[in-house]
Parts: sequence; C-alpha cells; structure tokens
Amino acid sequence: MELGRAVELLVRQVGHWEQPRWAAQAAGGNAARGDLVHRLVQEVANLAADAEGQPRRTVPRLDNDLALPDQLRVVAADLVAAGPPPEVLARAAAEVTATRSAL
Repeated sequence: MELGRAVELLVRQVGHWEQPRWAAQAAGGNAARGDLVHRLVQEVANLAADAEGQPRRTVPRLDNDLALPDQLRVVAADLVAAGPPPEVLARAAAEVTATRSAL
C-alpha cells in the first residue's frame, strides 16, 4: 500500500529525533519540523473524518514532538480503515511524501 509505505519511510526518517531536531527549521521553509509534521497529521485526520462522514476534529499538539510519528501512524490507520476511494489514499500518500521531502 502506497500510504503505508510513505508513512513508514517518514517514521523511519524522524523516529529517532530528539526534541531539538524537531524544533529546528524545516529545509527551505519558515516552520519548525514538528509544526510541519503536526500539520500533516491534521490533514490526514481531516481526510479520515471526511471518509467516515464525521466532523473534522482538531488533533491535539502534544507537548512532546516525539509523539508525532505515533500520531501519524494512528491517523493513517484511521484513514485506511475508513475505506476511502483510491484517490484519497493517493492524496494522503503524496502529502506524506511532500512533508518528508520538506524535512
């Protein structure tokens, strides 16, 4: 599955990061890496809510950015479980890949 693979690649890239690395600026951007990944988590959560026909909810920004890879895994699993059309999964995978490149 394309989304699962994209998520695992991103998690492998960032899973060992400590807090200072999360707080650093993302490459070519004006946002911290943690902010970028949280934005991705929220986007995937929004896609999952839409696919489930549920209202969108704000994903909490936890105090510790080390939780972001787990949050991404959870919302990606929720999206897959919702059974959206293939183009929604492809869009989510593209978002994950773009975020990974920006880090």
